[in-house]
Amino acid sequence: MLESSVDGGSDKELEPQELEEILSKLKESMQSDVRQAAVWNTLGLILLKTGRLQSAISVLSSLLASAHTNYDCLANLGIAYLQSGNLELSEKCFQELILKDQNHPTALINYAALLLCRYGSVVAGAGANAGGGASADHVSAINVAKECLLASLNEDPKAGHIWANLANAYYMTGDHRSSSKCLEKAAKLELNCMSTRYAVAIHRTKDAERHQDPSGQQLSWAGNEMASVIRDGDAVSVELPIAWAGLAMVHKAQHEISAAFDTEQNALTEVEEHADYSLKQAIAEDPDDAVQWHQLGLHSLCARQFKNSQKYLKAAVARFKECSYAWSNLGISLQLSEEPSQAEEVYTRALSLATTDLAHAIFSNLGNLYRQQKHYERAKAMFTKSLELQPGYAPAFNNLGLVFVAEGQWEEAKFCFDKALQADPMLDAAKSNLIKAVSTSR
Repeated sequence: MLESSVDGGSDKELEPQELEEILSKLKESMQSDVRQAAVWNTLGLILLKTGRLQSAISVLSSLLASAHTNYDCLANLGIAYLQSGNLELSEKCFQELILKDQNHPTALINYAALLLCRYGSVVAGAGANAGGGASADHVSAINVAKECLLASLNEDPKAGHIWANLANAYYMTGDHRSSSKCLEKAAKLELNCMSTRYAVAIHRTKDAERHQDPSGQQLSWAGNEMASVIRDGDAVSVELPIAWAGLAMVHKAQHEISAAFDTEQNALTEVEEHADYSLKQAIAEDPDDAVQWHQLGLHSLCARQFKNSQKYLKAAVARFKECSYAWSNLGISLQLSEEPSQAEEVYTRALSLATTDLAHAIFSNLGNLYRQQKHYERAKAMFTKSLELQPGYAPAFNNLGLVFVAEGQWEEAKFCFDKALQADPMLDAAKSNLIKAVSTSR
């Protein structure tokens, strides 16, 4: 049965009839001998590792129904749910595992990984943030993840992957120094581990973006690290779409930082082409990945290649129609290419898909469109709505200030620019606008 299920390393889900037969045999064998649980858990794990997530979930769920105390099965089921994107069921599995067996070797590390995955992307970082930062729930979740990882290290201080995850948790809480130390530790413990190399490269890239380092040294190291992952990794240890996406992230950062400084045009063009190549290579590895089409669209948008950006962003929403981010960025591209009616329609679509914690940015974008059309009252209504949803959202304050500038209301404009800078001191546009408003209003 194992041979037929994993033959040739296929990643195709099991056929319904084959899966039904396996589940039937599972129930029969478990009724006759509960010690067979280890065999069935192995089958579920093999299906999980070969990418057949739904088949793995079916096998592991059926096994757990017959063997309630098989905590290895519970852990593997949580991982399968996590990889399939079902974070709620994954969290339920890991919480149950911790409650039933706190000493299980994967209980704390897997729960921490889930929390980092679930809450990490919404913890506010530098640049265009919302002033107040992340909600208390999000901060608390990341701190719980950190405590789980620290507890795991007490049991296994030489586990490089735990140090790498702890580095991620520290970074999300803004403790960049501790994050760097954890990654150094991970790299020393697992010098040839591809995921650790990848984590180190991502950290260097984020550091370069945070400091806007024009020297390029950090990004050069990050690029070499990512290239080594692609060059040295094998099909088991490296997922090439992710590795190429990582290299693309490095090249995109190089392009954006170079463009912000007085970089010689030929050098800027070369960096832009590197980013374009690595993004397209990531797509070639997995043409159905909407995220990489989105990233390629963003890169073209930053390079002011609006028609290309629209083509790639449309490809992204064709593959993931519910992605409000992609719809919003498509709206920005249409707006910048002076197609306001289409931009408004796309922003409206983005708002219909956006969750409450994301809608404020889209309202701000729509307000900016109305401002450019000189529909000032409608613009103010959009910015006000944005700030109601996310008080202190710096771009909304900055753009609202520009509306007041257009109306000649200088005190109100200065107030908005000042609020934008209080919320986000890195928002250079607000700083420039405030200087101009103070100078003009004298």
